[in-house]
Amino acid sequence: MKRESERSPGTAFLIQIFACEFKMSVVVRPSPSIETRVAPQRPETILSLKNVGKGFGSGVTRTEVLTNINLNVREGEFLAVVGFSGSGKSTFMKLLAGLETPDTGQLLMNGLPIAGPSPDRGLVFQNYSLLPWLTVRGNIALSVDSVFRSWPKAERRDHVEKFIEMVGLGHAAHRRPHELSGGMRQRVSLARTLAMKPKILLLDEPLSALDALTRSVLQEEILKIWEEERQTCVMITNDVDEAILVADRIVPLNPGPNASLGPTFTVELDRPRRATELNHNTTFRGLRNAVTNYLVAVRQKNRDDEAAASTAPKIELPDLQPRSLALPRKSTTNRPIVTS
Repeated sequence: MKRESERSPGTAFLIQIFACEFKMSVVVRPSPSIETRVAPQRPETILSLKNVGKGFGSGVTRTEVLTNINLNVREGEFLAVVGFSGSGKSTFMKLLAGLETPDTGQLLMNGLPIAGPSPDRGLVFQNYSLLPWLTVRGNIALSVDSVFRSWPKAERRDHVEKFIEMVGLGHAAHRRPHELSGGMRQRVSLARTLAMKPKILLLDEPLSALDALTRSVLQEEILKIWEEERQTCVMITNDVDEAILVADRIVPLNPGPNASLGPTFTVELDRPRRATELNHNTTFRGLRNAVTNYLVAVRQKNRDDEAAASTAPKIELPDLQPRSLALPRKSTTNRPIVTS
């Protein structure tokens, strides 16, 4: 074996390279006992609205309902849009569903323009929209048969039964809409939309026509289904408490005309959520006050702006004072009646 001094320069150079590589491998190799932490990735945007505007009518009768709407909906989140009646919430939802086309701006889903209705965006209407001559099973099967035509008949039938049981209507699957209560009809509408397996579930005030007790029960059902399916969900509502109960983010819709979106409120409450428990939660109460105060303030500002811009002549009311209509005291003598 040669000594260190007898080795050739080339051999010594290779030995130095191997030694450096060995040291580097020892330094960079992580210890088995050390956990490598990876920062969680932010969910990708599945739905985008960029400078969207929508109006109706023409000429002097035209009304601009929505103006400069900008919003990004993340995949897998539950987003709630709250606002007063007449602010353009239903128009906003129809744009997302592809039932209306924007006059200005762009609506994109997965980077592609929304050109019309699609099974990828399932809409639950406010007024149920069930076919009266079909049973519960028939209404749900109608959507399944139209979307999944390539499936075998038995597979489609099992798929329908799955969603009938999911909304708790197995005992009423043979009934027609007129034999169902309002809450049961809305369950059918929800099951019909969910059975299409949309990527985005759109809820257009689905619980506004229900009584308080039924509404509370269906809120729990919607949350339960969403936690199981984890679909992206956009819900329109005029109930701030309901929005906080179900949503990850809340976006107010300012009063129209020319309605636009307000600031985003993040709901930092752990799931699962229960309505009976939230009333004692300080975070819930603070968020409810913040959203409600914003909506009240922006509505008052909108009214003040409308009054200032109005060209109608102001009507000054006469300064009238109320007159006493009290009856005079009954006279018991022949003296004249004295009025006070």
